[in-house]
Amino acid sequence: MKRFLTILATAIPLLAATGPASAATSGTPQVPAGITAGYVVFDRQTGKITSNRYAHRKFRSASVVKILIAIDYLEAHKSVSKSNLALLKTMLRVSDDNAATSFWNRGGQGKIIERTARKLQLTDTAPPPAGWPGYWGYTSISALDITKTYRYLLDRADPRVSGLILGHLREAEQCGADGFDQFFGIPRGVRGPWAVKQGWSGYGSTPPGRCRKTVFKSTSDTSAPAASTAPAGLPAAPAATAAGRPAVPAVSPALFTAAATGPVPDYGHPVLHTTGLVGPKERWIMVLLTAHPSSTTWQRSTAQVTKLAREVYLNGTS
Repeated sequence: MKRFLTILATAIPLLAATGPASAATSGTPQVPAGITAGYVVFDRQTGKITSNRYAHRKFRSASVVKILIAIDYLEAHKSVSKSNLALLKTMLRVSDDNAATSFWNRGGQGKIIERTARKLQLTDTAPPPAGWPGYWGYTSISALDITKTYRYLLDRADPRVSGLILGHLREAEQCGADGFDQFFGIPRGVRGPWAVKQGWSGYGSTPPGRCRKTVFKSTSDTSAPAASTAPAGLPAAPAATAAGRPAVPAVSPALFTAAATGPVPDYGHPVLHTTGLVGPKERWIMVLLTAHPSSTTWQRSTAQVTKLAREVYLNGTS
């Protein structure tokens, strides 16, 4: 514990010193216009953050919160039934929403986030607002907090807990439980093997195309956009439109960059996240959280995030 806090303490000042990377710097990731991105690359070998942008900026979690749900459940249950092991598997490998909702309701909903944030010392993570207690995907997270979450699993968690969770993330499947393709960002932009947990919300509840499994776990090609679709997102928000997006006024690009404030970060805007362990012997933790203009498409968003993920990886590991 002491060693973990000491390493973390050396990493956090780096954030204050570097801030968002300068666009003038050679090799700096270029965030597309209209997209808000927060990212962290952490080198486990040196114990330092090697690349970051808006590391404390809050985004709504979408399915990334399933890691916290799994941690909370496993640490509260020393013995897990076969049926619950099966639910954990589908929740983590294929991002099954029904499995997440089952654990969420049984665990006290927002109390899950309060417990894990306190235990893991997460400073930007908060439960969904009181008006949306059942919406686990409305949890607030930041790139730095999810980096801390992976570090907790790697350095502090009981091997029974970390082994099960990371084992499933290493076996993440391309096609989500609902037919969405969740291989965007790290899976398509970074050479494998890797362990990943993806997240998305705001692209509707029906895949824009059939998810077709492809073999490219060792590829580093970023030229092709994600095959089709979006990973398991959230239950429909209150007053959702037919397309699955919350019926709220559009936010201007000028305000969008700072739209992390409010009860639900970027409410009304699609979010797309790619997170995990990358590189030889899983040397780096990489977290990339993004929010997009309300008019964007799944195909465009996944292509942009995949390209950005590749640039973030190269910037943080070179």
